[in-house]
Amino acid sequence: MEFITSRENKLVKKISMLNLSAKQRKKMGEFVCEGFRLCSELSSDNIEFELLCVSDQYPDKYNDLVESLSKLARKSIQVPKELFEKISDTKSPQGVICVCKNDIIKNINPVKTGRYIALENVSDPSNMGTIIRTAQALGVDGLILSGDCCDILSPKVIRGSMGMIFRMSFLFVDNMPDYVLELNRCGFATYAGVVANADALLTELDFLPGSVVLIGNEGNGLTKDTVANSSCRFTIPMKGKCESLNAATAATITMWELMK
Repeated sequence: MEFITSRENKLVKKISMLNLSAKQRKKMGEFVCEGFRLCSELSSDNIEFELLCVSDQYPDKYNDLVESLSKLARKSIQVPKELFEKISDTKSPQGVICVCKNDIIKNINPVKTGRYIALENVSDPSNMGTIIRTAQALGVDGLILSGDCCDILSPKVIRGSMGMIFRMSFLFVDNMPDYVLELNRCGFATYAGVVANADALLTELDFLPGSVVLIGNEGNGLTKDTVANSSCRFTIPMKGKCESLNAATAATITMWELMK
């Protein structure tokens, strides 16, 4: 394992750029996974990755993890604790970083035996991470994301997913309204979550295989065209005075009903 002390080292600079910039993640085709829990997902699934970076003072309890990760990494480096803290994206670094290729994220082509969640312009990374984690926990077959959603490979999304991003499958679409029409033509049932003018309450629906449920932006919801193109509009029944729920909460409640 090579020991590096300079912040100007190209591998150290790469980690910093990948943490800070979605543009760089796309350009380099790589992203950062940091911390014991997240890196353990790579180790437990035997996922090969590009670079392992560890602090020279990582806790002894991570010895076995670092050893297993070093066997999966194409290159391994060690840096001083002070340098690790500068390139880390967390407030209390645990001393372990992995740099992965973007293509280790699984892709899907929806099939009519599955049940899916589609997200349009969900912009908050914390919400996105929570949705990914919950979708995996409940057995959702995949997430369909519009191009204006936040970057799922950002550090905040990956941490929020608690590593479940490696176990969930995704499809990215440029134009959600057009894709909804395509789903309808292919025999899928599309359900748009709305706060008003709904056709039914969520709890009244019977989601069969081939269902795609759409959740929109935290502040504005789904676009008018996406709602108009969906085969059914539903709302979540609420007894309190709250007018709406945030995207992660709405998605969680909806996914529970979808997968019952």
